[in-house]
Amino acid sequence: MANIFEQIKQVTQMRREAKRVQAEVNKITATYANGGITVSARGDIEITGITIDDSVIEELKAGKTARFQTMLQNVVNGAIKQCRQQTQAMIEKQLKDGGGIDELLKQLRG
Repeated sequence: MANIFEQIKQVTQMRREAKRVQAEVNKITATYANGGITVSARGDIEITGITIDDSVIEELKAGKTARFQTMLQNVVNGAIKQCRQQTQAMIEKQLKDGGGIDELLKQLRG
């Protein structure tokens, strides 16, 4: 019976650690800008802001919608890529500092 209580305790600790890791991922931010468009994103890949310069709006009004769509897609993808790179770097650091892949898997299973 004591074994099941130990397992429950371990599961609780893993969930707590997974929440901590997720909170760390959510602190990651990236901003990518190109061609008058700026996109900001968080580590959980949520877009937190889009800024479009007036010159881009004027191009859009002039009928250059395909160019705008391509630029917007590229900037969004750039911000997401930066977030993924930062998240990967954080995970690699945790692997190096905190017990290897087994410890990381425990954290992510929560």
